Formats: sequence, C-alpha cells, structure tokens
Amino acid sequence: MGVRSLVSSSSQANAQSPVEALPGTVWPAYGQAAVQIGVSAVQAGPHQHAAPIASVAKVMTAYLVLRDHPLRLGEEGPAIELSDDDAADTDRRRGQEESVVPVAAGELLSERQALQALLLPSANNIAAVLARWDAGSEETFVARMNATARSLGMLHTRYTDPSGYDDATVSTAADQVRIVDRAMRLPVFASIVATRTATLPVAGVVQNTNALLGHEGFVGVKTGSDDAAGGCFAFRAIRRIDGKRTTVTGVVLGQPGHDRIAAGLAAAAAMVDRIGETGDRRLKGAHL
Repeated sequence: MGVRSLVSSSSQANAQSPVEALPGTVWPAYGQAAVQIGVSAVQAGPHQHAAPIASVAKVMTAYLVLRDHPLRLGEEGPAIELSDDDAADTDRRRGQEESVVPVAAGELLSERQALQALLLPSANNIAAVLARWDAGSEETFVARMNATARSLGMLHTRYTDPSGYDDATVSTAADQVRIVDRAMRLPVFASIVATRTATLPVAGVVQNTNALLGHEGFVGVKTGSDDAAGGCFAFRAIRRIDGKRTTVTGVVLGQPGHDRIAAGLAAAAAMVDRIGETGDRRLKGAHL
C-alpha cells in the first residue's frame, strides 16, 4: 500500500492524524527541538528537558492578552496609557541590558501596538505593561500563564515572568509547539508575527528580530536568546512536502553560537529543509 504520508490531509484539519516518525537526522545536533507537521501530532527530538526559553515566553503572553481582549484584523483595540512607573521600569531594564523599546509617561499605545512592541523587537518592558494591564499585576498574569500551560498539556513548563528574561521560566520544545500552534490560530497574532516592521508613538519604527521572515516559506513566529537559553526560535513555515503545501510549526531551544538569534534561526531553517527532503524521498520511493 506504499508508505504513510509524512503529512496529513487538509480534510483532517480538526483532528490530529498519525504521522510517520521523523528520522534522527532531522533534529539539530545541539539543544532540543520539536515540530508539528500539518495537523499531525507533535514530534519531539531527543534531549527534551525543561530549559530556559528566553523571549519565546512572549508567545504565551500575547496569546493570553488576545484571549482576554480579542481583536479583529484591522482593529487597534483599547488604548493603554503608560505611567511614570512604566517609564522608570523601562529605565531599570535598560540599565541591566534587557531588550526594551523607548517609552514615555503619558504615551498611549493601542493594544495592537503593544503586541507589536512585544513580538517584533521583543520588548521586555512592554511584556510587563501588558501583564499588568491584562491581569492587574504581573504575579496574577504569571499564574494565568501557568494555568493555561497546564490546560494545554504543557506538563514540563513553568512561567515565572511574562517576558522570559527570568531564567526560571522554563519549558521544553515540545511543550512550546503547543502554545505556538494555539497562538497562530488567532489571526491578529499571526498577522503581527508576519510583519517586518511597525511604528510606535515614541519608539518610532521597530524591526522584527526574525530575519527568516518572508524567506524559504517562514511566516513567523518568535525569537529568543540569552546566556542561559542559548538561541531559541519558535517558528512556522509553509513548504511543499510529499507534493502538498504543508505547514511546519516548530521550536528549537538551546542553540549555541556567538550570535544566538542567528544560531536559532539557522537551526530551524536547516531542520525544515531536512523535513522537506525526507518527505521528497518518501514520495519518490512511493512511485518506484
């Protein structure tokens, strides 16, 4: 009867379907990784363990904000006024070399602009702003992050802050694929992470840290990097696999290199290429 397809049919979009296990050569040599091909079950590479995830944590932050304050495509959403405390917090974070965007007391950010600041230049200060705006305090918001993780079956995940700056915010690649998939079902989230730049009232034009965006089928999602986490990248790419247009959603964590963001991007790109090559070989074999 030939071989089982590497990807599932689009007609099965509402249910996970069986998928042939990926060969070990697909996975990065370092760190950990996991993927979901089409709507199949998540496949995890070796060395899955709870590890720091850096700014990949912001995927959960954005997901919760949009779940609690839904936006339609084209909507800006309610205005969030930044306070003197927000400005002081930004200065503090800048002093310890965190990723921030400039802000000013009295500045008004729409919900969409705040999410753009969170997801494109990866602003830790805006992660804190959004957490307090959504839940009243960062502590309450973090509790909601963890409750949501449990509800999604992310059993090896523990959030301790909304930005991922805290090394105690840990997860596995396989767990993070679950929240990336959920977030990408929200059209506003998907549209923001597919954007190269945005313009904010005080910060001006900000750039997306995802240099793969628009190349080789990559349509998002979120980079992350620091000393403890290494290079991290949660991603979605659209490729032709087994002759079909297929969505590949994945996460790589703990990639080594001097430029950690570049290392995470390179590991993801290479993994998606190998998945495509595996599918092509299986398709070719089925016709022999």
